[in-house]
Amino acid sequence: MTPTTSGYSSKNTTDKEVGPCNREGDNSVGAHLSVLYYFMFVFSAVINVLVLAILRRFEKLSTVVNILLVNLVVSSMIFMSSLPFVAVYMQLSNWIFGLVMCKIVFSVYFLGFYSSVFFLTMLTIDRYFAIVHLMSARHGRSRCYAIISCTVVWLISGLACIKPMLLRNTYKHFGHMYCENTENLTNVNVKMLQKYGFYVQVFVFLILPLAVICFCYVRIIITIRSSRVANFKAVRVISVIVVLFFICWIPFNIVELLHDGYKPCWEQKRLGYALQITRNMAYFYFCISPIFYTFVGETFQDQFKKLLVKCFPCLRKYISHNLDNKTAEPELSLRR
Repeated sequence: MTPTTSGYSSKNTTDKEVGPCNREGDNSVGAHLSVLYYFMFVFSAVINVLVLAILRRFEKLSTVVNILLVNLVVSSMIFMSSLPFVAVYMQLSNWIFGLVMCKIVFSVYFLGFYSSVFFLTMLTIDRYFAIVHLMSARHGRSRCYAIISCTVVWLISGLACIKPMLLRNTYKHFGHMYCENTENLTNVNVKMLQKYGFYVQVFVFLILPLAVICFCYVRIIITIRSSRVANFKAVRVISVIVVLFFICWIPFNIVELLHDGYKPCWEQKRLGYALQITRNMAYFYFCISPIFYTFVGETFQDQFKKLLVKCFPCLRKYISHNLDNKTAEPELSLRR
């Protein structure tokens, strides 16, 4: 799930291989694409800070959806904070930040990555109950349950970071320093730890979220289309979310699963090119995901305009905001 930057891949080296596999081609592609990480970091930081500012200024942070949104924003910022370091690493093919930062950066990477997947899933579940089971879900969607759920997510994501924290290490190869997984750890069964990490990734962070998100969105679309007051805008937004989820998230995980285990050199190279492309697609989805639950809502757009006018009074005559005079958003809105 993390970049491989060395010119030679040693991850899948076994007695079957005569020599190291030259991966300079796909690593070069990854180095060029990693320039996008800086843009993603800046864009995500601006959007997430705006979301937090608007929630803090205009919303009650004690509501279920806002608790989930704040945690999603935090996890997104944690994940994106690791990308500039990864970008420098991929462009230089040289880890210049030392052993401690090697473990911290990639632990932060996994913590943000895993928690973002779960918080996106939880927001989808919350929308499912709010739309499909509107009346019966009023008591179940409580602040206490939301806080407990978020605590569990951070705990699970933190436990999943044990593997990179233990396995990540620095080593020197042909004058370059690398930060990669190591197989030489005392008192640690590395193969068992890698096997544990593989099953966690497949079942907990791929199959489970995918199944839950697909089920919830299908039921939401059916409910909206069969309602007396059909909210076609909500259907379109949900359809875009689902399509982007499949386009950006599924290919990356499929390539990741295919990349596991021994592969001949030619197949490592082919999967390496696919991994460089699909990884950036997945990162892009995490970068823009907070927008789906915030700026697509008319109320949030008005709050954003109101914040702009407050910060820049000169924009008052160019921006119209009528939040105080508007009725609440329709019940079938994605966020309320």
